[in-house]
Amino acid sequence: MLAQAPPQHAARDHEHDRERRLELLIRRLPRRFQGAIRWLRQPSARWLRIPAGVLLIIGGLLSILPVLGLWMLPLGLVLLAEDIPPVRRATDRVLAWIEHHRPHWMGLPRPSSFLSRQS
Repeated sequence: MLAQAPPQHAARDHEHDRERRLELLIRRLPRRFQGAIRWLRQPSARWLRIPAGVLLIIGGLLSILPVLGLWMLPLGLVLLAEDIPPVRRATDRVLAWIEHHRPHWMGLPRPSSFLSRQS
């Protein structure tokens, strides 16, 4: 019988996967936004992260207006996920799905099975 990893190892692995996935997405942002998002994700920036997340979500919902865009919605959710556990669990599941089904969205190579379907 296989031994299961202790709970703290599983939690540490899960947190490592989350951080890796988020970093892959942050690298896809324009350079001028990357530093700001990394700073906002720090625990000390909570006082600004929560209002910024809410404003980004509202901006994403108002994406029919010029300048505002749908891209703001997931960014706002990721920022709020740092402080709200149910949102964090949901974004973790979505990030895992993206990495498995749409790795190119994270800048990863497409699986060969996907490339063969495109031919």
